[in-house]
Amino acid sequence: MKTPDSVRQKQLDALRRLLDIMDDLRSQCPWDKEQTMQSLRHLTIEETYELGEAILNDDLEEVKKELGDLLLHIVFYAKIGSEKEAFDIADVAHTISDKLVERHPHIYGDVKVQNAGEVKRNWEKLKMKEGRQSVLEGVPKSLPALVKSTRIQEKAAGTGFEWENKEQVWEKVEEELSELRQAEKTGDKKKIASEFGDVLFALTNYARFLKVSPENALESANIKFINRFRLMEKLIGQDGKDLHALPLYEMEEYWIKTKKLFP
Repeated sequence: MKTPDSVRQKQLDALRRLLDIMDDLRSQCPWDKEQTMQSLRHLTIEETYELGEAILNDDLEEVKKELGDLLLHIVFYAKIGSEKEAFDIADVAHTISDKLVERHPHIYGDVKVQNAGEVKRNWEKLKMKEGRQSVLEGVPKSLPALVKSTRIQEKAAGTGFEWENKEQVWEKVEEELSELRQAEKTGDKKKIASEFGDVLFALTNYARFLKVSPENALESANIKFINRFRLMEKLIGQDGKDLHALPLYEMEEYWIKTKKLFP
């Protein structure tokens, strides 16, 4: 469904306002004048993680704010690019628009697809036509390992290199777990680490078949543990006890209470 003209104009006006503000900041603010792409990089990464946290918390108001922060960074990079006479925000928008049109021939061409899986396979084929030597070239080396593992598997699956069903994947998980236990018996730290990595890789694959993001799932587990542990500390403190002095069995009793209060 097309966006109504009146709404589109409001959106364009808002973007124009941001671009004008960026011009002002770049020419008048001492801090903004000093920034480079390199100095902004770590801040952009931080903003990306903050957006991810807001999404996990399903806090739409915070998502809106964090998207704004990221949009500012995109505008900032484009402004620097224009100063270097390399590109501007229009080039950025046209580049991604051209890519989207080219990689969606089922929308902007005469290609027929039956489902999302076919769309992804066509996408990878088009990437290879652009000169890539491997479908895995599109996976950034700097991605966190768990995210990288997911993307590697998705791209490999896009070529048809894929398990037939999740039962086969779970069998692989069990196989890797068995190999880890065997490696543990040898005491070979390098072998143990290698087999542990294989377990994580297999579990990441299984998560894909469950349509679960392993990165999001693990972060949710982290948040849940933090909240429960802090609650346990609070309960122990309210009883006038010292966490560090409690025997493990008593800690476990408090932990059970926190799980009931914070399922």
